[in-house]
Amino acid sequence: MTLIKSISGIRGTIGGEPGKGLTPSDIVRFTAAYCVWAKEQAVNKGHLGKLKIVTGRDARISGQMVRQIVVGTLTGMGVDVTDIDLATTPTVEMAVVAEKAQGGLILTASHNPKQWNALKLLNSDGEFLSNSDGQAVLAIADSDSFSFAEVDNLGTVEQKDYTQYHIDRVLALPLTDVNAIRARKFKVTIDAVNSVGGIVIPRLLKALGVAETVEINCTPNGQFPHNPEPLPEHLTEISEVTRAKGADAGFVVDPDVDRLAIINEDGSMFGEEYTLVAVADYVLSHQRGNTASNLSSSRALRDVTVEKGGQYTAAAVGEVNVVAAMKTNQAVIGGEGNGGVIFPELHYGRDALVGIALFLSHLAKSGKKCSQLRAKYPVYFMSKNKIELNAGVDVDGILEKIKKQYANEQINDVDGVKIDFAEEWVHLRKSNTEPVIRIYAESKSKERADELSRKIIQNIKETC
Repeated sequence: MTLIKSISGIRGTIGGEPGKGLTPSDIVRFTAAYCVWAKEQAVNKGHLGKLKIVTGRDARISGQMVRQIVVGTLTGMGVDVTDIDLATTPTVEMAVVAEKAQGGLILTASHNPKQWNALKLLNSDGEFLSNSDGQAVLAIADSDSFSFAEVDNLGTVEQKDYTQYHIDRVLALPLTDVNAIRARKFKVTIDAVNSVGGIVIPRLLKALGVAETVEINCTPNGQFPHNPEPLPEHLTEISEVTRAKGADAGFVVDPDVDRLAIINEDGSMFGEEYTLVAVADYVLSHQRGNTASNLSSSRALRDVTVEKGGQYTAAAVGEVNVVAAMKTNQAVIGGEGNGGVIFPELHYGRDALVGIALFLSHLAKSGKKCSQLRAKYPVYFMSKNKIELNAGVDVDGILEKIKKQYANEQINDVDGVKIDFAEEWVHLRKSNTEPVIRIYAESKSKERADELSRKIIQNIKETC
């Protein structure tokens, strides 16, 4: 059993003893603590009435159980709930703003396997909590400093469906070109890993004018047919189906539909790092501006941005950090190299729906095949590794020594240590839960990226 408490939410495996897994009592405690925090935030903003919180969930097996406990706890805390039930993470984020709510709770463990679930916490802007706000919620939970409402002050529950609202907002974007998509008469495959993407993505594709859709794993029953993280090794089925069916492209989403992987018409991988690159290329071709992604994302985004006359910013890992960098630098597009596209004209959150709409618009107007579009972007290869250290080792001290060793190179230490060389980079990040340093390297060839990783690992061993 596992329970992980972080600023972005509470994640754990279902069952077990309280405090060791995501049990009903843990769900009550952290939901109540979030309510206390949200009430304090609302009062600080002059809101003295009842709180309204939006809830939504992915389709994993434990979702209905967690939903009932969360909604019951919220109403027990005197909070009015707008429950949109089965909904994508970005849909919940948008619903918080549309409802003028004081926050939102998303019940999803994202790409984690079926035994996991989580409470993802949103502020009144429909965005994930900052570090300080997340720490405040955890502190309240640890102190058990909350009390429940008396009978006359219990909250209410209203059921709503925001799926069509989300689709309509995507369709209304000036850069969503339905006519161009319809004219190409695309055939598209979709793997929704039997979660909420199976409800939303087929409807979106039809609304976008896609001529034919081949659905794989689109029954929202939470029975994930493969590891739900959209990585190449998990996408063999849709790769084969896309090629065999003569589809123009394939789309794969994770259980809560904030990440997007793309399959080329020949069954090869477009590359999850290049989802954001392609969408950014399309956006920047129509409006000059800046971009941002996290430190572990491909340099290809920087290359495309500079080519289009914009400025690129690298943020610390984590969606909340990328969003903060986008706001500070007025980025018109940004996200993460895991297939997470953030388009602020719609909202500040990773969103596979807007990613699909903008990518298909780009593909349609380019006149190219999917693989040909991929071929126009800079070629980089990434190597992801980690080194396990002995307990008690001074990890920060090791990172400081590595930083000094490469002081003549461009260094970014906002999140671990990233060393930018002329043709490649390496990023070292320590784990917050174990004596581990994760090492991400990118270069012009897979062999060179692996070689760079091995060199840094050797440097680390020499400092221990």
